[in-house]
Amino acid sequence: MSLKNIDKAVKLIKNSSKTMVLTGAGISTESGIPDFRSPNTGLWENIDPMEALSTPVLRRDPEKFYKEGFNILLDMTHAKPNKAHKALAELERLGYIKGIITQNIDNLHYMAGSKYILEVHGNTREGYCTSCGDVVDLNVLTTKVNNGEIPPICDNCKGILRPNVVLFGDMLPEEFNIAMREVETSDLLIVIGSSLMVAPVNYLPQMAKRLVIINMGPTAMDRFADVKIEEKAGDTLEAIIEKLTEE
Repeated sequence: MSLKNIDKAVKLIKNSSKTMVLTGAGISTESGIPDFRSPNTGLWENIDPMEALSTPVLRRDPEKFYKEGFNILLDMTHAKPNKAHKALAELERLGYIKGIITQNIDNLHYMAGSKYILEVHGNTREGYCTSCGDVVDLNVLTTKVNNGEIPPICDNCKGILRPNVVLFGDMLPEEFNIAMREVETSDLLIVIGSSLMVAPVNYLPQMAKRLVIINMGPTAMDRFADVKIEEKAGDTLEAIIEKLTEE
């Protein structure tokens, strides 16, 4: 690990009056969740996302969605936070970061104890009714689907329930607009585990005043980063915390 780069990142954090973190799928690979695009291991290597996890398929062929795409979402609910998620919760507790903007839907920041999380692609804790907007626990959808109720029906208004995840074809939630404002008013953005290939979330680093990238591999914004660290997120964040708290 490059201690020089760790020191640079620590200095930026110390000099920042407001720091936000942006996380992608790479932070969760240490929890056993595959990312999307890595050769041979990426989730989309053998699955067409436009078929498995898209709004058109959910509407046109709910049987297909709940037999394929829904199971991908359920697989994520068994994962546990790793030391990177726990380190970010600790950095927030210590006051070094304000909060987290995440592309991930795996709930791991939430489970790790982070308080301010902007889940710009939704989550796999909840579902909601497309008619009345009633929010339910995802287990409600799971139980209904397992009982053969496809699509699952809202008990309140008899509308259709769906997962609270941003599928291909959906608009991003209001959390994304909040995330943009948070980055605009921050001194520093730390990107962790994202190749920054997916729009519009990849616009956020372009808005940052200062930028730290922690990612195992190149990203679309490497040339703009003040610091780039190509090490495991958990090891890197633990080293940063140790430096920040050693005095």
